[in-house]
Amino acid sequence: MNASAPVLTPTTRALAWCLHLLIIGLLALAAVRAIVDSRPQAGMTVAAAAACALAYLVGPVLPGVRRSRRAATLWLAAVGVGWLVLLALSPDAVWVAFPLYFLQLHLLPRRGGLAAVAVTTTAAIAGFAAHQHSFSPAMAIGPALGAAVAVAVVWGYQALYRESEQRRRLIEELTATRADLAEAQHTAGVLAERERLAREIHDTLAQGLSSIQLLLRAAERALPGRPDAAARHVDQARQAAVDNLAEARRFVAALTPPALEDTTLAGALERLCATTSARHRLTARFHLTGGPAPLPTAHEVALLRIAQSALANTVRHAEATTAEVTLSYLGGHVALDVVDNGRGFDTDRLPAPDPEAGGFGLAAMRARAHALGGTLSIESATGQGTALAAQLPHTPPTETETCP
Repeated sequence: MNASAPVLTPTTRALAWCLHLLIIGLLALAAVRAIVDSRPQAGMTVAAAAACALAYLVGPVLPGVRRSRRAATLWLAAVGVGWLVLLALSPDAVWVAFPLYFLQLHLLPRRGGLAAVAVTTTAAIAGFAAHQHSFSPAMAIGPALGAAVAVAVVWGYQALYRESEQRRRLIEELTATRADLAEAQHTAGVLAERERLAREIHDTLAQGLSSIQLLLRAAERALPGRPDAAARHVDQARQAAVDNLAEARRFVAALTPPALEDTTLAGALERLCATTSARHRLTARFHLTGGPAPLPTAHEVALLRIAQSALANTVRHAEATTAEVTLSYLGGHVALDVVDNGRGFDTDRLPAPDPEAGGFGLAAMRARAHALGGTLSIESATGQGTALAAQLPHTPPTETETCP
């Protein structure tokens, strides 16, 4: 009934009503017995019982008693004074001590409640002994036992309530943690999907558009003196646009790349070398070593994309004339090597990944290899060409098996 009291539930409300009825019933019993027994102070007993009942009924009505511990203490003191007056007039008032125990233990702090129960017990024993004009240990058993039961019940209930509240808070924390985890997983999924999309766009659409741009520039340089060469470059650019459109459609549908349809990885790499040689001033040759073994689709897609990105970098940056693409099946691993005779670069001075500057390729290739439990290494030096080596296990890690 104060700010620190447990929140009322249907069960606690029923118990509160039972307590109200018990106190009013016991006060009424004291008044009725005084009248029925024609006791000398019957009128005063009835008045004292009525005053005590009225004082008690004020508590549940006033909101301050439920919200303020001080107000509850004052209310209990008023009820206690009324009860003491009634106890001085009637021995039947001793029974009211039992429900008073529950009120005191419930509304007051633990030490204050125990002190109030002790005082009430002492008053009940003394009052009853005074009415009997004698005292015996048996007179103390009833009030003392009632006080012990009240303390055990109230403290037991409070312990259960605290445990229930603790469990409720733990459940709320668990629910909140699950919600945070779900949000974190969603965010991680979104970021992973964005990274995947960035790799796919770089390795397919961006590389294809770059190839088309180079071919159209070559056609522009061939005009007007060499119209046949210009027409050949335009036709190659048109074919590149067709291939790029197919890649875009497959990319949107999240299907297998067209280059891997109806062919093996080796066939797709050989076709890639032939297409690159036909469209650019670069002779790309394909080599196959070892006995071909079935690979998961994710492995084939990753190796094809790495080869596409490596050759695109060679065309755009290396100024190379030849490139050797080698696919090797090495027992439990499959390896892809791309070696060119271009101008090379200093591997210690690689720029940070920047999609706008075209520097996303190496990071994307390395991410693809690592996602499948593999490795990617690059060896290069200024004026000495570049060698790229990617190696993947035949079986990917379980959690990344479907990552391209």
